[in-house]
Amino acid sequence: MAITKETQIGKIEVVGKHKFVQVRTDTVVIEDNEELSRKYHRHTLAPDAVITDEHSEVQAVCNAVWTQDIKDDYATFKANQANN
Repeated sequence: MAITKETQIGKIEVVGKHKFVQVRTDTVVIEDNEELSRKYHRHTLAPDAVITDEHSEVQAVCNAVWTQDIKDDYATFKANQANN
């Protein structure tokens, strides 16, 4: 009768013009190979985010979609927002 708790990457989505990366992390409690509960946590990463502490799967997606053009466009967008 072992109870375990594990964290899993439930979903990674890329959305919008600036390729924001949305991550859903699932916390799962399991007893004797039967799932007892599952809770979700979501966070969003912008193209200027530091991703060194993110899961390797999340880093791979970010590195694939955040081209230099995307990063530059997002930096310009933020600068324009700050000036308005």
